[in-house]
Amino acid sequence: MPCPYPPALVDRAVPVVVNLTGSGTCAVPSSRLSRRHSRCVIRNRMMTMEPTPISDEELYRELIRKIGEDPDREGLLKTPSRAWEALRFMTQGYEETVEGILNGAIFHDDHEGIVLVRDIEFYSLCEHHLLPFFGVAHVAYVPSGRIVGLSKVARLVNMFARRLQVQERMTDQIAEALEKAVAPKGVAVVVEAQHLCMMIRGVQKQNSRMVTSRLSGCFRADPQMKAELMSILKASE
Repeated sequence: MPCPYPPALVDRAVPVVVNLTGSGTCAVPSSRLSRRHSRCVIRNRMMTMEPTPISDEELYRELIRKIGEDPDREGLLKTPSRAWEALRFMTQGYEETVEGILNGAIFHDDHEGIVLVRDIEFYSLCEHHLLPFFGVAHVAYVPSGRIVGLSKVARLVNMFARRLQVQERMTDQIAEALEKAVAPKGVAVVVEAQHLCMMIRGVQKQNSRMVTSRLSGCFRADPQMKAELMSILKASE
């Protein structure tokens, strides 16, 4: 390995052998190597060193250590692998796409009224605290010559819920996906949820619910259509 220092800095009469990385040595004069130069060299070497990869399970083992527990205790031996598999399951929405979910389940139809799928249960993870929030989604649209398979609406909700989320964005994503898929006359999405980040920590309010909505097309422009939707939602409670 060549010496990283200029030849002028090397005092052959008073060599000092320095090994910074374990991969080679070089002669450096202690009398002429400044502290500032030494710090720069060490910093540069550290920046080029590759980090040691850590396994997924080891990350959870370290978290268990951080809270003062023993990851080698009998009850915790398999916890890191279980926790990792659980997180993968709860975020499986990253591996799915709208195209894959719909999978050709779009059909031509002349229905002109409201199509509503209500009380779609979902479970998601708050991206701020990695704690669950859960509730129901109500998804409605007015077809414009095309309809989507019933179960696909629920699958769309599940796909966006199974990610690190905020409720506001999830509501918009569901509506936008349906708008692009069937180009309806209007889309309405209403989501009601409870958030554990607000229930078991912080303000600890157990009975609070968050409601978000996204209205587009005829549901936004036509007051009568919006009133009809609200009436249907209220009547079916």
